Amino acid sequence: MAEGWTLLDVREPDEYEQGAIPGSIHIPRGQLESNIEGRIPDRSTPIVVMCAGGVRSAFAVQTLEQLGYEKAVSMDGGFNKWKDEGREWSRPRTLSPDQRNRYQRHLLVPEIGEEGQIKLLDAKVLLLGAGGLGSPAALYLAAAGVGTLGIIDMDVVDESNLQRQILHNLDRIGERKVDSAKKTLTALNPDVDVVTYDMRLGADNILDILPGYDVVVDGADNFPSRYLLNDASVKLGIPVVHGSIFRFEGQITVFDPRNGPTYRDMLPEAPPPEFAPSCAEAGVLGVLPGIVGSIQALEAIKLILGVGEPLRGRLVAFDALEMSFREFKLGVDPDNQVTWQNRDQIEIVELDGLCMPSFVPA
Repeated sequence: MAEGWTLLDVREPDEYEQGAIPGSIHIPRGQLESNIEGRIPDRSTPIVVMCAGGVRSAFAVQTLEQLGYEKAVSMDGGFNKWKDEGREWSRPRTLSPDQRNRYQRHLLVPEIGEEGQIKLLDAKVLLLGAGGLGSPAALYLAAAGVGTLGIIDMDVVDESNLQRQILHNLDRIGERKVDSAKKTLTALNPDVDVVTYDMRLGADNILDILPGYDVVVDGADNFPSRYLLNDASVKLGIPVVHGSIFRFEGQITVFDPRNGPTYRDMLPEAPPPEFAPSCAEAGVLGVLPGIVGSIQALEAIKLILGVGEPLRGRLVAFDALEMSFREFKLGVDPDNQVTWQNRDQIEIVELDGLCMPSFVPA
């Protein structure tokens, strides 16, 4: 393909599965009108349209012109000629029939489609906590087909958890939370590999656990864990979808160390304990973590797919009593030294509740 041109394959799915040109965008001819804008939004994009022999692609070019695409041409001879001439092609990775049925509502969304669903199946998300926030986030990530879910939690299921931690049930009281979570998630979607870490996240293990994960969903309920996660994620360059809850209020943002502010930019030092009581001390509306955790799952999926505008540099505050969402801008703190640019100088240390920067100047 000439540089700057986009190759659009309009063959049927069964044809595409038998072989395709690497880098091509696949939209069956019958779905072109409904899907093209989501896949190729810029109407000035030069497009080469391909089918098996050149007939359907010619009609597809007419459709693109009617939709306002400025430069679309049909490939003479189509894929058959391309293959006969010995040019590069391969059998693309596709979903199984069962997966097509399971994820069909995703496949209808232009921004996801089969390519996006395969991205989800290949993705790895780590959840810090299998509690109030981790429960809804894990359920929706598993339902969406995120292929690997890691879960860190060292607690056991208690009856007081069941008011909000929907991964668990009465039969699991006394069971390890990670084991209970794995049972629920694998029963929901066998496509998902649930990796459990029945341990406390600490400086001695965090750099062994985080590598390989694409996104971390932070459901921690204490400041030492949040700062520890921040410093490790900055050092490794892994985005964190942060969530926090308090009575009727919740907050969500995305800390992407390569592309925006981080937790230490938002909160250089932890507030005194009396100004930041935990849910066990202050209480929380049971449904609130369901809302916040679901938004965290949504943000993680957006990061995986590369679609939309993730909450980088933006914090959304939700008030359940007012039923209001407010957005606040987050900026980079020029005094913060725990940054992606300084990642080689970051040392991961236990904070012991002090939350001092774990940065060692060169």
